[in-house]
Amino acid sequence: MSTYRVAQVPVANGTFEIVERELPQPGPGHVRVAVEACGICHSDAFFVSAGMPGVRFPLVPGHEIAGHIDELGEGAQDKGWKVGDRVTVGWFGGSCGYCKPCRQGDFIVCENLKIPGWAYDGGFGEVMVAPVDALARIPEALTASDAGPMACAGVTTYNGLRRSAAEPGDLVAVLGIGGLGHLGVQYAVAMGFETVAIARGADKGDFARQLGAHHYIDSTEGAPVADALQALGGAKAVLATAGSSDAIAATVDGLAPRGELVAIGASPEPLAISPLQLLLSGRVVRGHPSGTAQDVQDTMEFSALHGIRPVIETVPLDQADEAYQKMLSGGARFRMVLTYG
Repeated sequence: MSTYRVAQVPVANGTFEIVERELPQPGPGHVRVAVEACGICHSDAFFVSAGMPGVRFPLVPGHEIAGHIDELGEGAQDKGWKVGDRVTVGWFGGSCGYCKPCRQGDFIVCENLKIPGWAYDGGFGEVMVAPVDALARIPEALTASDAGPMACAGVTTYNGLRRSAAEPGDLVAVLGIGGLGHLGVQYAVAMGFETVAIARGADKGDFARQLGAHHYIDSTEGAPVADALQALGGAKAVLATAGSSDAIAATVDGLAPRGELVAIGASPEPLAISPLQLLLSGRVVRGHPSGTAQDVQDTMEFSALHGIRPVIETVPLDQADEAYQKMLSGGARFRMVLTYG
């Protein structure tokens, strides 16, 4: 094979088109990945719309990549990789290694973070090239279509919970049960938390319980969300996956003393939270980024152990534009995944 196909956007907010490109060769410290599946994340819209600085077109997005290594660059074998290894590449697409956070070992907040689809071509194509520090090994129990979303949606929710203030037995709420939240509920239950799912509409209650939630709060009916959480004893942590600042802020008064609001749902609007809501009860609000390649591997291994899988809709690469538009419209249930056959 001397060429491969990609789904690219020619201009900002353009329509995806399928084009052929010359097969790339991996440079030193890189590998070429034969992509088998790639999830479509709402964050892809940041790049497709040129909402991030330095985005170049034509653009090949995609940072929920799963496949296998089909070519090694110089030095990649010395890092323990070989042709045929099954790997993911996620939001963490590599770090610079020299900025202060990297020198402190905090690679996910690297000041020069390499995000696929921004720093280099992402996974909306049959092959892609990635640095070796971006690779996570896929457990045998996971298919590529299941593993891809773990590299962003999975690791973000898993890490957000395991690094929170909550301990097993504590009340933990997951705000939103969409592409992120449906995984967050499963992880919270598997980690031993008394799990509350919060979403809009009574119809989502049955699904929340199928995911394992112990309680369901319909944010459109009954008592305010904060009151409902306090009636359950107050949440030690709220994992806010919904991209709504108003909905996120509405959970703060539902936190227990020393409770923590972990925001992972992206919204450009400010949070309407007063210092008084935080001070007297010692509450904490923090943002949580995704996770390193090792964090992704931890996420996949935990998922394999506990039978946790994303709910996905698979579509072929040729239908990338339709799948992307379905994700944007909120019609995906719950992760659109491109597959390459």
